[in-house]
Amino acid sequence: MMDAFDLQGHEFIELCSLLKLTGLCPSGGAAKMAVAEGLVSVDGAVELRKRCKIRKGQIVEFDGTRIAVV
Repeated sequence: MMDAFDLQGHEFIELCSLLKLTGLCPSGGAAKMAVAEGLVSVDGAVELRKRCKIRKGQIVEFDGTRIAVV
C-alpha cells in the first residue's frame, strides 16, 4: 500500500514526526522505538536515526505501508 504525505511548503519533516502524523505509530515514543529497532526504511535502506530529515521525493516504509513524501 502506498500513501502520500504533503510537506505543505516545509523543507523536511523528521522521521518520527512523519510516522506519528501519518498514523503509522500511535505516539512519538512508539515511532522512536520502531526506528531504534530497525523497523523503518527510507528509500529502501534501514534508517536508525529518529530525527532523520525526510524530504520531498523520499519513500518511507514501515509495517507494510509505503509513504511517498510530496
